[in-house]
Amino acid sequence: MAKPEKVDAVAELTELFRESDAAVLTEYRGLSVQQLKTLRRALGADTTYAVVKNTLTEIAAREAGIDAFEGKLAGPTAIAFIKGEPVTPAKTLRDFAKENDQLVVKSGFFEGKTLTEDDVKKLADLESREVLLAKAAGALKANLSKAAAVFQAPLSKTVRTVDALREKQDA
Repeated sequence: MAKPEKVDAVAELTELFRESDAAVLTEYRGLSVQQLKTLRRALGADTTYAVVKNTLTEIAAREAGIDAFEGKLAGPTAIAFIKGEPVTPAKTLRDFAKENDQLVVKSGFFEGKTLTEDDVKKLADLESREVLLAKAAGALKANLSKAAAVFQAPLSKTVRTVDALREKQDA
């Protein structure tokens, strides 16, 4: 018979997996409590960074239908449960790992797909959704300006022709 605390912990982890759009598995061996606190703050409100027990996490992931962490749950483990866009938390984890080589990104999942450590790094290298949308809007605006100029050209030519005809009549 499983202990009630463990059943509750598995239920909580399962819920975190189900509510998250992405998750990144890390090993934090050697990091101080203060460093973990700093990382949690840097990840922001939409990301929960939780130190987890490997066996309970394996059960919870299986119950949530996630197989991304099979064979990766060893050593001191923490998971960043990400709600919403995963680019910014991935950047935060990458940058923190550069400054603190004790933090090791092992794997992750995003939209039901398993991510390798390299995939998480590639995700971190992407521009944020807001930047990509701004670039798309700028490109559309530029193309619309060009289109307006093209549509305006025949009208300009017509006006010049009419003005030329009026000048001939007046002369």
